[in-house]
Amino acid sequence: FITQRVDGIAISCLNGDFLTETINRAVDAGIPVVTWDADAPNSKRIAFYGVDDKAGGRIMGEEAVKLLNGKGTVALMTSIGATNLQRRLDGVLEALAKAPGLRLVDTVYGKDDTAKAAELIATGTLRAPDLGAWISVGGWPVFTRNALVPVPRSTFVISFDTIQPAPELLKAGKVQILIGQKYFGWGEEPVKMLAGIKAGRMPAQTIIDAGVDVVRADNVDAYIAEFKRLEAGK
Repeated sequence: FITQRVDGIAISCLNGDFLTETINRAVDAGIPVVTWDADAPNSKRIAFYGVDDKAGGRIMGEEAVKLLNGKGTVALMTSIGATNLQRRLDGVLEALAKAPGLRLVDTVYGKDDTAKAAELIATGTLRAPDLGAWISVGGWPVFTRNALVPVPRSTFVISFDTIQPAPELLKAGKVQILIGQKYFGWGEEPVKMLAGIKAGRMPAQTIIDAGVDVVRADNVDAYIAEFKRLEAGK
């Protein structure tokens, strides 16, 4: 894209540190760069649109505290390398630290692989059959229908991402809390920012927080209906 001299670049950075130098080269070449979903905060990117990941992780931790009444055991699932996942994990740990009755017993790394996530959940459940809650800062356990089969009803599951089949798993009682991102803004808002920059209008902020949806049993049907409406472009 740099050699093509494009008018702008919008990118979701799986590994922000790895992409920082490339983003800087683009900006130094006069190409504005904005990030979405996953940021490269140490780069020269002009702005980021997406979830405040630490705040989202904090919500996950707070929901776990509520579900467990501040007592019990928790296992975490994450992956290595992505800045957004690390920030979510930081938020979860910050919230859990405020509940001294909760004990973190395991942290597993899914490597962005749903099959690996299913394997880790199965072995983790065998190690801790009385686990209070799983918290996953990525959607790997809810991207397939079978990953949570080994998890007993007595164990709560809190996961990022609300793409199907996640809402159906929540309706079936396999998941208690889902944290949804503003997926339909990802394609629109970064392009709007680039168009504005091209026209001489810089974003008012460098971090544009899209917010999150907290989906529970009492609002999942309304969430599914709204998701379908947006998916249909209405």
